[in-house]
Amino acid sequence: MSNQANPRTIAAKILQKVIYKGESLSTALADKESPLLSDLCYGCLRWHEPLSSILNQLLSKPLKNKDKDVECLIRVGLYQIIYQKTPDHAAVSETVGALKGLKKPWAKKLLNAVLRGFLREQKTLLETIDKQETSKYAFPEWLLDEIKQAWPENWKNILEQSNQRAPMTLRVNLTHQSRTDYLQKLERAGVDASKIKGVDTAIKLNKPCPVYDLPGFKKGDVSVQDGAAQLAAILLDCKDNMRVLDACAAPGGKTGHILESAKNLDVTAVDSSESRLNRVNENLNRLGLTAKVIAADVLDTEKYAANRFFDRILLDAPCSATGVIRRHPDIKVLRRKSDIAALCSLQAKMLDALWGKLKPNGILLYATCSILPEENEQQIKAFLKRHSDAVIQGISDAQGLGRQIFPGENSMDGFYLAKLMKSEK
Repeated sequence: MSNQANPRTIAAKILQKVIYKGESLSTALADKESPLLSDLCYGCLRWHEPLSSILNQLLSKPLKNKDKDVECLIRVGLYQIIYQKTPDHAAVSETVGALKGLKKPWAKKLLNAVLRGFLREQKTLLETIDKQETSKYAFPEWLLDEIKQAWPENWKNILEQSNQRAPMTLRVNLTHQSRTDYLQKLERAGVDASKIKGVDTAIKLNKPCPVYDLPGFKKGDVSVQDGAAQLAAILLDCKDNMRVLDACAAPGGKTGHILESAKNLDVTAVDSSESRLNRVNENLNRLGLTAKVIAADVLDTEKYAANRFFDRILLDAPCSATGVIRRHPDIKVLRRKSDIAALCSLQAKMLDALWGKLKPNGILLYATCSILPEENEQQIKAFLKRHSDAVIQGISDAQGLGRQIFPGENSMDGFYLAKLMKSEK
């Protein structure tokens, strides 16, 4: 294997981009098809806190900014030893070998010393870091504190579930076949799967597989979508011939599901990111469905909905994404406490702007992939105070104004859903 193609070298460079340059993991990993590379990157970010704590004890002083790629390669080595259970000698030699691709031969001695130092003191080091909550639960301090405060009864379970690998979940296109029929197709194809309780369209695979191995994927029989995300289109409860707005639509999973849920829907899908809207169009093309796909700021309703009002609006709001950390462990590194207030402000503005585009007796569904009350229950409470014509609609399993789903609950991601109807005044 050339050093350019060495997954450990590439992983170190990607981790440097995410940890020290603020790039998202999905962007940094784009177009790189390697299960080992993915596992190294996701794993090092999932266990970022304990790995950082160990590094702090092993390095006599932090490496310079220009050498953070070397530090990230050490992270890769430690991850292999601790979490992948790679044999010690192999982990050290493979990590040192990957150094060639960074063109920093001076670091060979350092890498050897640090990794061998860890192997000598492994038991003591792991016991020491386990006494620190941030390392023990592998969460940054500010977010650990937020979750503890918000959910004193089950914060440990939320953190533990957030550190698991998420299952691959499918949405069955019920206009093509029933869920039972599709489960039989999977069984015939040798794919082990089961229903997800409480979500009529959802199937969980017991082992992930490439999408094109799924029967009928190319012709739109099935899509990949988390079970909690599937509840959005179900709760929106579209009827035939309605006019529907999907705000913040990219990458288009919910847009497709909305169009599958009723006939002759007039759907407008809006997102501020033109590049991400390509994914919406790709998804719709595969499903053989059509919508008006528009790149616009959701707040600028006149740009995409001048003189138009909607029977149904889905606002899948920008949020902290704290409910999907198991799928996006880079959130632990990229998200800051200071982001939350700005996100809450934007969510409130979007709710107010879109409410003006809802017909009387229409329904707006507010959704986030957050587990923080200020983005969810508190956001909806404040909205109801501002809008006397807003009436909260009941959702099964709601714990208050909406339904808060926690990571891992019925194999779903962390998610919040609240359903609002506009009364006639």
